[in-house]
Amino acid sequence: MSDLVDAVEGIVHEPTQVRDDGGLDLTVAEVHEISEPGRVDFGGGELEPAETEPHERVWRNEEDDYQWWQLDPGTYLLEYNESLSGEAVLQPRTEILERGGSHPTLRVSELPRVPLTVGGAGLYLKENARVSTLLPR
Repeated sequence: MSDLVDAVEGIVHEPTQVRDDGGLDLTVAEVHEISEPGRVDFGGGELEPAETEPHERVWRNEEDDYQWWQLDPGTYLLEYNESLSGEAVLQPRTEILERGGSHPTLRVSELPRVPLTVGGAGLYLKENARVSTLLPR
């Protein structure tokens, strides 16, 4: 496990994020909405990123240290607090799946912004919530 912890920077709270199964939970720093479409072509000459903007956060309780994102059904981009310099498998946490959210499982060597799909009645997501897990490859 130390190899994975050593490969990740920006861990918010290691005792909470390091898992017994050898994984490391990742926390959400920002949620982005896609505001303008990107472009993908055959040769890459017309490849353009989608335009995004941060999704608004709200206070649930004034005593809270962190705000919440109120996500309606749809697709968003997750940005993590952590960064990776190594190889791992990225997967959604069960806690996200059981609440109607999902993102793809990916083999990664760095942490891209990941599409989060929210279904059903939506999802409330708190800043620094543990949303994904890295597993050694």
